[in-house]
Amino acid sequence: MDKKDRKLSPLEFLNQLKAGSKSSKHLPQSKSAPSELNLDFSDLAAPADSAQKAEAVAAAHSESATAVAEPPLKTLPPADVADADHSVAGEPPVAAETLVEESPASPLSGGASHSSTPTTEDASAGKHLTELFDRVNQLLGTSTDQAQQQQYNPAEPTTLPETNLTIEEVEKLILKYLLARGSAVGRHIAQQVCLPFGLIDPLLKNLKQEQLVSFKTTATMGDYEYALTENGRDRSRRFNDECTYFGAAPVCLKDYLEAMARQSIAKQHATVADLKEAFGDLIISDTLLARLGPAINSGKGMFLFGEPGNGKTSIAERITNCFGSSIWIPRALGIDGDIIRIYDPAVHELVDQPTSDGIFNLTGIDQRWVHIRRPTVVVGGELTMAELEVKQNSATKICEAPLQLKSNCGTLVIDDFGRQRMPVTELLNRWIVPLEKRYDFLNLPSGKKIQVPFDQIIIFSTNLEPRDLVDGAFLRRIPYKIQVPDPTPEQFHQLCQIMAPNLGFQYNKAAVDYLIDKHYKAHKRPMRACQPRDLLLQVRNYCMYHNLPKTMTPEAFDFACENYFSIM
Repeated sequence: MDKKDRKLSPLEFLNQLKAGSKSSKHLPQSKSAPSELNLDFSDLAAPADSAQKAEAVAAAHSESATAVAEPPLKTLPPADVADADHSVAGEPPVAAETLVEESPASPLSGGASHSSTPTTEDASAGKHLTELFDRVNQLLGTSTDQAQQQQYNPAEPTTLPETNLTIEEVEKLILKYLLARGSAVGRHIAQQVCLPFGLIDPLLKNLKQEQLVSFKTTATMGDYEYALTENGRDRSRRFNDECTYFGAAPVCLKDYLEAMARQSIAKQHATVADLKEAFGDLIISDTLLARLGPAINSGKGMFLFGEPGNGKTSIAERITNCFGSSIWIPRALGIDGDIIRIYDPAVHELVDQPTSDGIFNLTGIDQRWVHIRRPTVVVGGELTMAELEVKQNSATKICEAPLQLKSNCGTLVIDDFGRQRMPVTELLNRWIVPLEKRYDFLNLPSGKKIQVPFDQIIIFSTNLEPRDLVDGAFLRRIPYKIQVPDPTPEQFHQLCQIMAPNLGFQYNKAAVDYLIDKHYKAHKRPMRACQPRDLLLQVRNYCMYHNLPKTMTPEAFDFACENYFSIM
C-alpha cells in the first residue's frame, strides 16, 4: 500500500498531534478534513497501560485521522505520548484549523505562502492541546498528585475474594440476621452486612436452592423478600450458639494492618499554627507550646505532670486536634472465626461522609469501614488490665477490642496516672515493650496470638512526681516529660475574662484585682487554672440566691473564697 494512502494507526495519529503542538510546521488539511476535531474523551474507559490509553484516545477519532493528509512523519517515542496524556470530560470541541495549518501550496490557502514562524494562534493552539492531554490523563486516573496517592480510602469490593471472606462466613451473617429479623428484602440484607447487593444476591439464590431460605414475596427491581425455612432456622440457631454477631461483615487482619500503616500517627506532623488552633480555647504560654510541639510530632509517649487543676487533661484531650485529620477504621475484625469489634461510638466520633440516597452505593467506599476523627481515648482511675486485652462476652461470644487498638492512629490518655485500680508496675510491665517497638501482641479466645500496631501517642497525665511512680527503664521509653505550670496573674485575668460572659457576667477587672491581692498574694496562695471557673460559679450561685444582678463584686468574691479555700 502506498504510504500516502496508508491509514494512520491510533498511536501515530496521537503522536502526530503531539508533534504538531510543538512544531512550527503543522499538518496540511485536506478538502475532506472535518471542520471540527472532537477531543472529548469523557466516555473512554481507562486502559491497562499507557500505550493502550493513547491508542484508546486516538481510536475514538480514527475516522478523522484518515481525512488528514499525511506528510512525512517524525514519530515521537511512545513514552513521550504516555507522559503527555491528560484530560477532563466536558471540554468543548476544538476546531481542526487550530490544530493544522495549510501548507504554502494548499488549495485552501489560495496558493498564498505562510511564514514558518509560530504565531500567537499557534502558541494558543499548542497550549490548548497540552491542556487537553493533561485532562485526558486526569480522567484516566493517572494523576501523580502525591496527596491523593497518600490518602487512604477503602474501595468497595467488586468480588467476594476481594473481601477476603469465604462464602460460609457471609452466609452465617445472613442466616443469623434473618433469624433475628424474621424476614428481610435482599437489599436490606446487603445493607446489614455492608456488602454490595451484587455479591449478596447470588448467595441468597444459593441459600434458596439449598432450601435454607424461601421467597416470601417479591420486591422492587427483581428483588425478593426472604424468610428462613425450617432447615434454615435450625442451622441459624447453631450458628447463633457459636456467635450472635450478625452486623457488618468483618475486615481481615491483613487489610487492617495496611490501613493503619497508611494512616499512622507517626507520619503526621503538626506545626506552630496547628498547635495554636488546637489549643485556641485554652490559655497556654508560648514556652509550654514550644515544649509540646516536638513531643507531639515525635508520635511517642509523654508525661504531663503538675499541680491539679492546671489543665493537664484539657491539654491531653486536644493534642489529637493538632493533626486535624480523619481516618478509616473497620467496624469489626474477623480473625480465624473470632469477631473483634473495633468501632466504639463511646470513643469514636463519626465524620460526615457522602452516602447514596437510593438503593445503590455510589460512594465507591467499602461500607464495612467507618470514617472517624483521629481518636482520643481517655481513661482514668477505672483502668484495669482486662481493658488492655481482647475481651470476649461469654454470652454473645463477641470480642471487644482493647483500648490501645481503639486508639490506634490517635491518642490514648491515661488520666490521674498512679491512681488506677491496677498497680502501676503491672501497667508499665504490660506496655514496656510496645512503647519501645511500637507493636503489641494480643491473645485471642481461640488461643491464637496476633501482632497489631501500637500506633498512638500515649500521654500519662499525673499530679504526682513521675520519678516517684516509675523506674528509670520506663522513663527512658517516655522521652518527653513536660510540666504544666501554674498560671500567672495575667493569665488568671485572661481566664476570668473568658469565663465571665459564659456564666452571664460582665468582666470587672477591678474585682479580679481585689481577688488576687486579698485572697492570693496576701496568703501566698498559688493560682490554679481551674479556679476562675470554680469561683465564678460560686459567685453566680450567690447572686441567684439573693436575687441580685450577676455582677463581679468584692463581696461576692469574699463569700466564694471563704467556701472554696476553707480547708485549702
